Amino acid sequence: MPSPTRPGLWVWRLTVAAGVAGFLTLVGLPLVALLVRVPPAELARRALSPPILEALRLSLVTSVSATVLVAALGLPVAYLLATRDFPGRRVLETLVEMPMVIPPTVAGVGLLLAFGRAGLAGAALRGLGLSIPFTTLAVVIAEGFVALPFFVTAATAGLRGVEPRYREAAATLGATPPYAFRRILLPLAMPSLLAGAVMTWARALGEFGATITFAGNLPGRTQTLPLAVYIALQSDVRAAVALSVILLIFSFTLLLTFRSLSASGGLPIRADGPRS
Repeated sequence: MPSPTRPGLWVWRLTVAAGVAGFLTLVGLPLVALLVRVPPAELARRALSPPILEALRLSLVTSVSATVLVAALGLPVAYLLATRDFPGRRVLETLVEMPMVIPPTVAGVGLLLAFGRAGLAGAALRGLGLSIPFTTLAVVIAEGFVALPFFVTAATAGLRGVEPRYREAAATLGATPPYAFRRILLPLAMPSLLAGAVMTWARALGEFGATITFAGNLPGRTQTLPLAVYIALQSDVRAAVALSVILLIFSFTLLLTFRSLSASGGLPIRADGPRS
């Protein structure tokens, strides 16, 4: 195959450089603008204020809870999509991806019409003595709804990437499907599962539209950090910027730490073969 001519090579390099520069401008410049706007002393002072600490605590509790909920519900779906071919598969894949393409406020309205007092499940919930909207549980459900595709997509790719011969060998040795899943599929797909869980957590932490629609904005109960940013923006722009920087630093640090551990092998992954 002929090598590219020198003018063509320079055009290629300039094209790549222009794309990278455009990316850094589009993504990096807004983040830098936030970081340079608030002095470190003011940032520390606002970060330690009781309302912000309460919003941060609530954000951590609900986002972690939403991640656990998504993993519990999404792993069986990912297993089904990765290992089975069945009628309606494309419909299920489309349903998995729907929360990524619909506006978060629409998701919030849908959740309200499904789980609200007058919703489709409202009567059943009242019979159990449950009222979900405008509670901390509503925050968890809203965050889980919008973040679920991130986990299911990553988990499906990870489970599908496991060599079929491993499952075939396990079946030959008499391993049951649950045993093969627990001892072979799950360990080998663990990097993808962890990546999906981290992205799910990050998406849940930053959720706003579905949360404010379905759970409201009650301090200490449903007001997460993104909602606190929105409220502060109405009256105190500097406070809103400071809150945004806190959320930005927290999310960036977690994602960078996870990627660093993954790249260095700091996340131990062990796969045990089937036992006869």
